Amino acid sequence: MRLRVATFNIENLVARHAVGKQARPETKPALSLFDFPTERDRENAERAIALAIEDDKRQATALAIAEANADVLICQEVDDLGVLQPFLSNYVHEFTDLRYGHLRLIEGNDPRGIDVAFAARRDLVENKKAIKVRSHQERTFGEFDLLNDDLRAFGIGPDDLVFNRDCLEATIDLGGAQVTIFACHFKSMGNGRDDGRIATRPIRDAEARAVRRIVQEKFGDGWREANWIIAGDLNDYRERILVGGTAEPALPSGIDALFDDFAHNPVERLPAEQRWTYYHREVLADGCVEEHVQLDYLLLSPALAAANREPKVEIIRRGLPYRAPLDPRVEDRSIGYLSTRADRYPRIGWDRPKASDHCLLLLEIDVPEAVENRG
Repeated sequence: MRLRVATFNIENLVARHAVGKQARPETKPALSLFDFPTERDRENAERAIALAIEDDKRQATALAIAEANADVLICQEVDDLGVLQPFLSNYVHEFTDLRYGHLRLIEGNDPRGIDVAFAARRDLVENKKAIKVRSHQERTFGEFDLLNDDLRAFGIGPDDLVFNRDCLEATIDLGGAQVTIFACHFKSMGNGRDDGRIATRPIRDAEARAVRRIVQEKFGDGWREANWIIAGDLNDYRERILVGGTAEPALPSGIDALFDDFAHNPVERLPAEQRWTYYHREVLADGCVEEHVQLDYLLLSPALAAANREPKVEIIRRGLPYRAPLDPRVEDRSIGYLSTRADRYPRIGWDRPKASDHCLLLLEIDVPEAVENRG
């Protein structure tokens, strides 16, 4: 069966005015221009600004999802089904004939309350029993025997939860074929310092090793022959795409355990200048850091990789802000050049509004007849 699977970090799809302890950062610039007689006046203005910004942003997010036209959509940074359902109904379904249902989300471990979500085309399966979902958010470091000195340095013990959000396991019975998707959102590279990627690598490494163990637990000795996909924002990369479009290795990475004789990354088959889903630029005291990297993945099992020697790979970038150069080969980073590319959705701005800070990644694959699950 032919299947279109997408993963998309849709950046703080939340029903709350604040994300964690902080108000929405997008409202700060406008609020800084005004004085308010009372704190209540300020809060009301902030809510009004947030609503206007959110509407612009979610129109762009929905356009990327509509363009992808995926059968299965894995999302990261979703508050709950109470906000995902109206977003799909009032934005995505307004732009396309595609209708999503079979929504699944289990509250994970993120302190901000952002979770991993599953959605599938309503007519993909005949009934909800064809989709079985299991959360692994309560699995611990000790359970997987992952503890080492690097993790202990974070104060992590054997009873602590290994996943910063979740590994949401969704098995879809397609009628004659079956595929299991392990939807993830790993620990971010941020730590408030310049060494964030290196300092936080041990946590992502533990998450990657835990996902690998979960796959092997489910399928036993037949894990190579089973149909499975690891999907999501894994928050690390194995190469950087430099200005000019050449690739530079960036190893070791916190997700290496998923690659070493295990899963296959179809994005690696693209030309170097296309192998990215995230753009980062930061001005530091000693210069500017610029990176085009792949943070978002749809990793295929050996069986799916063998059945799809040339899978269709799409990375939808039209929702990124204009400050992000879509072609790393072009060295001109001036505002005059980037702002006149006309290669984005309507109403996309220089920094905002935008669909997300991530690109949507899509694979179109053939799902062969399933090997019976052993887990």
